[in-house]
Amino acid sequence: MKNWFSRNSGELPPFVHNRRLRRIMLFIALIVIYGVVISFLYNIVASAILVIISIMGLIYTIVMMNEMSTDTNRYISDLSYRIHRGEQESLLEMPIGVMILNENGLVEWTNPYFTRYFNNENILGKRIEDVDHDLQQLMMKYGDSDEFHTVTWRDHKFTMLIQSEYHSIYMLDITRYVNLEERYEEEQISVGQIFLDNYDEITQSMTDQEISNLSNYVTNELATWSKKYGMYLKQIDDDHFFLLAYAKSLTQIENDKFNILDIVRESTSKQNFPLTLSIGISYGEDDLNSLADQAQSNLDLALGRGGDQVVVKSLDGTARFYGGKTNPMEKRTRVRARMISQALNELMGDADQIFVQGHTRPDMDSLGACMGIRRIAQMNNKKCWIVLDKEKVHSDIQRLLEAAKKYPEISDAIITPAEALSKVTDSSLLIMVDHSKPSISISPDLYQRMTQKVVIIDHHRRGEEFPENPMLVYIEPYASSTCELITEMFEYQPHEEEPINRIEATAMLTGIFIDTQSFSMRTGTRTFDAASYLRSAGADSVEMQQLMKENIDNYLQRNHLISMVEFFHKDMAMIVGEEDRVYDPVTAAQACDSLLTMSGVDASFIITKRSDDKIGVSARSTGSINVQIIMERMGGGGHLSSGATQIEDKSIAEVKQLLLETIDYIDDNE
Repeated sequence: MKNWFSRNSGELPPFVHNRRLRRIMLFIALIVIYGVVISFLYNIVASAILVIISIMGLIYTIVMMNEMSTDTNRYISDLSYRIHRGEQESLLEMPIGVMILNENGLVEWTNPYFTRYFNNENILGKRIEDVDHDLQQLMMKYGDSDEFHTVTWRDHKFTMLIQSEYHSIYMLDITRYVNLEERYEEEQISVGQIFLDNYDEITQSMTDQEISNLSNYVTNELATWSKKYGMYLKQIDDDHFFLLAYAKSLTQIENDKFNILDIVRESTSKQNFPLTLSIGISYGEDDLNSLADQAQSNLDLALGRGGDQVVVKSLDGTARFYGGKTNPMEKRTRVRARMISQALNELMGDADQIFVQGHTRPDMDSLGACMGIRRIAQMNNKKCWIVLDKEKVHSDIQRLLEAAKKYPEISDAIITPAEALSKVTDSSLLIMVDHSKPSISISPDLYQRMTQKVVIIDHHRRGEEFPENPMLVYIEPYASSTCELITEMFEYQPHEEEPINRIEATAMLTGIFIDTQSFSMRTGTRTFDAASYLRSAGADSVEMQQLMKENIDNYLQRNHLISMVEFFHKDMAMIVGEEDRVYDPVTAAQACDSLLTMSGVDASFIITKRSDDKIGVSARSTGSINVQIIMERMGGGGHLSSGATQIEDKSIAEVKQLLLETIDYIDDNE
């Protein structure tokens, strides 16, 4: 007992330093003392025996507690040693590179794992720039960041962490996992649909042998192309193919700009059977059903834009377009016009009333098409309202509205967007003409109110922005105008009703006349058939001239814009308006049209400020240059030979620079 209290120069036993053991010992001692005192009050002999037993018990308890405390301290000391040793071994053996620098930037220490990347050379005491220049650049780039970064160093991928306060660098080699991730991404499945645009039209006049030769040629070309990129191709119809590809193959064919389009088009053209392809490809989904549906949707988008092109798009991504450099060939038939007309009649029959609207800042084709739809609705005994903002129309539309006042049934049917919203019901039908982008509708709110009851009739190429679930879509990019498409429908309407009248025929013929630039562009045999029908229905050529007349202000504005023309790229012309002057969009477009009449100009552009503080860009082409893809890249759209866009939050000079950069980019990537 004496040794316990006198060991190490009078130090107390180890258990005394443990607060919990001290409390337990104190509690036991108090109980023993209390018991001894009580026992002395009753029996001295028994008390003496209890004292002896208590003293022995206390001694035993103290010994046990002391051993417990000693064992605990020894365990903790041993555990601390093992942890410290483990830390040292981890730094030396763990598969993470560690480098420590001193305050002067000299290498102070590296663990063996990191040293092997330096071929086991002795780099201690050297400056990092003398050891490895690439590593120094990484340290300079990420030295101020305390986050993990994925870097490439010495042909390996690493997760890198720099702790500036400790002058230490940690490098975890993740090359294997990066390779696995890349392989996973490369082996993602893409689904494609390939369609021969005009196969039926071309083969109608061919012999069986010629059809067989053409089919064999196309199939062999597609098979060779798919095999080259490691894709699976299956023909499911005479003009339809199914495609499966890895994401790696998709990247390769995108880098080659889908040259299969040019190969098939050019080869078949030389054989006097010009055949074109449309392709829709989807990717980025694990569900094959969703991929197949998206691929079909992408193919529909390619066909809606006129064919001879590819649309690549994931379910929630942005569409990428390839091809579409040629004028779409006229391939619609009377059968299709009749089917669309009958389907439209059925939809009108199920509606309580019809609303028709064109695009903002309507032109003659837009309002003429609205008048044509109103007449078709009337032939089907349905009330039709033309939605128009009369405060935002050009002078020619104002003259048309003035002339329409002589026809109360037409004038009274023209209502404002606010009036339309007050009249609409759940059973109403909305028809969008001369556009398919809800954002440029005269009343986007009306579209939002009727998203499930929408019909689209348009002659522009379909863009990425498109109504989600339209009831009927009639988009024919090879038509001259929307008025041409609607004129063809009159043949299939009830003949007992009142036919199209003079002002409606005049407005629709004016729309065709303006959109074709006096029948000089985008015209086919169907265009002249439609014009002939409208002329026979009473279209007045004199009144057409009156409607197309310019007022003096617009005339002077147009000539002023033309005077600022500048030429670039040898075959292109551009007009750039003043930063502080607003021009009417129609006047600007007319000035852009005028530039094409100049010798040596194959494409023209005009940039002007609009009244809504946006910068408007219009583009025109003779057909040899695809201005649509230029406008699409700038956020707009249109035709191969006609396009436009509006840009916010930029100056005239900035938009000009953007246009030039876009043209250069497209030239470099064709």
